[in-house]
Amino acid sequence: MIRTIMKSVREYKAPAIWTPILIIGEVAMECMLPFVIAKLINEIQAGCEFEVIVKYGVILAVMAVISLIFGVAAGKTCAVASCGFAKNLRKDMFYKVQGFSFENIDRFSTSSLVTRLTTDVTNVQMAFMTIIRMAIRCPIMLVFSFAMAFIMGGKMAWIFVALMPLMAVCLIIIIKKAMPLFKRVFKKYDKINESIQENVKGMRVVKSFVREDYETEKFTNAAEDVRKDFTRAEKILAFNGPLMQFCLYSVMIFVMIFGSYTVISSAGLDLQVGQLSALLTYSFQILNSLMMVSMVFVMITMANESARRISEVLTEESTIASPDNAVREVKDGSVDFDGVNFRYSAQAEKFALSDIDLHIKSGETIGIIGGTGSSKSSLIQLISRLYDATEGDVRVGGVDVRDYDVEALRNQVAVVLQKNVLFSGTIKENLRWGNKEATDEEMAEACKIAQADEFIQGFPDGYDTYIEQGGANVSGGQKQRLCIARALLKKPKILILDDSTSAVDTKTDALIRNGFKKYMPDTTKIIIAQRTSSVQDADRIVIMEGGRINGVGTHEELLKTNKIYREVYTSQNKAYDSSNESEVS
Repeated sequence: MIRTIMKSVREYKAPAIWTPILIIGEVAMECMLPFVIAKLINEIQAGCEFEVIVKYGVILAVMAVISLIFGVAAGKTCAVASCGFAKNLRKDMFYKVQGFSFENIDRFSTSSLVTRLTTDVTNVQMAFMTIIRMAIRCPIMLVFSFAMAFIMGGKMAWIFVALMPLMAVCLIIIIKKAMPLFKRVFKKYDKINESIQENVKGMRVVKSFVREDYETEKFTNAAEDVRKDFTRAEKILAFNGPLMQFCLYSVMIFVMIFGSYTVISSAGLDLQVGQLSALLTYSFQILNSLMMVSMVFVMITMANESARRISEVLTEESTIASPDNAVREVKDGSVDFDGVNFRYSAQAEKFALSDIDLHIKSGETIGIIGGTGSSKSSLIQLISRLYDATEGDVRVGGVDVRDYDVEALRNQVAVVLQKNVLFSGTIKENLRWGNKEATDEEMAEACKIAQADEFIQGFPDGYDTYIEQGGANVSGGQKQRLCIARALLKKPKILILDDSTSAVDTKTDALIRNGFKKYMPDTTKIIIAQRTSSVQDADRIVIMEGGRINGVGTHEELLKTNKIYREVYTSQNKAYDSSNESEVS
């Protein structure tokens, strides 16, 4: 886990290495200061000249300045290293997620990925900052201070050694009790993010059903759940501070009482005032270092679960990858399904698709109709390898899709979904997702075929109109037409429309389909639709039911031979006739 995460340090290795080096210099100066001060006190006690005091004063000032320089430099390099590490970590995770297949994405919820990219990375960043600075500083300070304490105080310094096991045992108990709570709380963070995401995306539905109170209560319960677990964890960790303070003051009282007694009883022969002063300072440094070490452990405890969750994403391998010597050219738009069975995961009890045998010639227009849950979308997702068939073969251009370079294959298969997404930016910027080199003329032509040019020209800024996040400032029908135009600019060998004209009227739908025939006659067009009018002029229509092909044929053939198609066609045309009659009356 640590090896995986530390790969993200990369170009920030130098400041990460320099930080501990600078810390060592700072600690060395800090530990030498009490030693010099002890000598100064002893000199003053012995009745030294003023020049001696000045000399020691200059030495102390120089040492303090050097310590300050080392500390400031260490702070700067630490900030550069930790912030850079966090940036790389987010970048690596985001890059990894971009390469995931749909099957990989299904293993992580969207809200969980958001938490990992934000909260978890921040926790790991803070732990990394603590480790390269405090986790280095404290042990070194501890060793230096121990050594100097034994030099200055002799046997009295053994009090620190006696105290160490007690503190270690208490710290282990605290961490052992807090760790499970942190594991639990990060999963609950995912639920909070999920609640926020659902609420924001479904804001119109929430308001239309007046469910604001319900959603508020749901979020409040999730937030309260996190608060309870965090409070419990923080209560346990809160014992750490008082415990360390108790040890600190106990040792200082011991040193002051027995040190003072030794100074007085031996008349300064066994222990001088300067040595006692230095010993008090070293005792403070030792126990302060131990307190800092305990805080480092607490920080690492909190970050451990975050690091594990980040590592899960970074080590996840995409279930779909390009093979060695992959085919990079798609010859044509023919599609063949041979004995295809498919299920979404190995744990799924039944297949989403069963016994699929379908052969589509390049340039054909194929319509697909079926009820909800008939696996129409599952079928077309196998063409561009969004998923791989569990059994059987899917071929495009006569080549098994698993033999293609994934990017090369997907560049020749354009998919327009019913709920397609527009991104923040101008209309032009969104259209150029299809072809980043597209000219203004090519964009206008694609938009005319998609019946989008007219409403775009109606905007004050035309093609430079800014699209809000998710296309919030355009209607559903306008969004679908822009997405179709974007797909057309790709000039693919296969165009798949997954119920992507559901938000446009039948006349506009017909105009779009006629435009396809003229603009891309050699492109294979697969149209998934709910309306029979959207597919009745297709070369063939495929009827899906329960993940199987129920029938294949032309509009006329299916009306005669297929009960499902006939029922759908009749019900839709009756509804159409009834609406016409009511308009006439």
